[in-house]
Amino acid sequence: MGALVRAAALTNFSEVVRGLGHDPGAALRRAGLRSARIRDPDQLIEARVVAQLLEDTARATGCESIGLRMAEQRQLSNFGVVGLLLVHQPTLRHVLLTLIGHVHMLNESLAMQLEDAGEMVILREDLMSAVPARQSVELAIGVLFRMCGALLGTRWKPVSVCFAHGAPADAGAHRRMFRCRVEFDAEFTGIVCRAADLDVPNPSADPVLARYALTMVDALPAAHEQPIEDAVRKAIYLVLPSGRATCESVAQGLGFSMRTLQRALDERGASFSKLLGEVRQELAQRYVDSPRYSLGQVASLLGYSTHSAFTRWFGARFGRSPEAWRAAAGTQQTRRKPARPM
Repeated sequence: MGALVRAAALTNFSEVVRGLGHDPGAALRRAGLRSARIRDPDQLIEARVVAQLLEDTARATGCESIGLRMAEQRQLSNFGVVGLLLVHQPTLRHVLLTLIGHVHMLNESLAMQLEDAGEMVILREDLMSAVPARQSVELAIGVLFRMCGALLGTRWKPVSVCFAHGAPADAGAHRRMFRCRVEFDAEFTGIVCRAADLDVPNPSADPVLARYALTMVDALPAAHEQPIEDAVRKAIYLVLPSGRATCESVAQGLGFSMRTLQRALDERGASFSKLLGEVRQELAQRYVDSPRYSLGQVASLLGYSTHSAFTRWFGARFGRSPEAWRAAAGTQQTRRKPARPM
């Protein structure tokens, strides 16, 4: 079984789809899910099933903002017990670092990283997926944005929201949700805000309740720390397109020395180079399947300085050239293309 996500990820799915004039029950059945199953927010579902459900529903309804529409009504309570722990952290920076440390309890496929950039802070977020998952990514960013707003109120004023994917035909839902500059075709997916805003005191914080909530979270079956190899894979996902996916930089981002990280991976029978190859393989499929990237861009995003080096690696991994893979993927997408909604 692949990465799992709490059924709470599908909160508001039925209401949004019904509001678009479609039957949410039928969409769930096609995905192999039952309405009764997703009513329990702590029920675990395969993340790839949820991602595919949202992509299929977006195509079927002709609505490119399914994920954002679902995020519009999210509350901190949708995080379960982890939400109680978050709301009582002293600053937004503590909230985000706590969320990053526990995100695997909410969605095992979600990668998050807080990166200081002078007076600005970049909160990177992406979904570990070999296939495009635009709706799931926008849902995750929308939920994160609303969480920060719920804690800081009118003091939450991010500089920009960035998406690595292209712009929709109608960005009205994005403007309504974010109320700040929204960038598409960006170098990363995430939220940019001022560093000073992250250190403003959280008026809802209560250290006694924070300790109580941590006790509750630690008692949960999924409270164990995520394996080090999973943390490394997520870090690689976030920094590979920027050309910083080296063992040294990933170790620094995770708060380790390079030697400590290598020793921890050795103890788990893993290696940085193997994890880098796995991430490259997943992202290669996502990028090559997308016609918006030239193959030269794909080579660069995957850390190859020349197209020929990328082509040799791709052929060894997938048994065909990236050109042949893209041609086959285009044919399959044409065959799957649904009729326009009435």
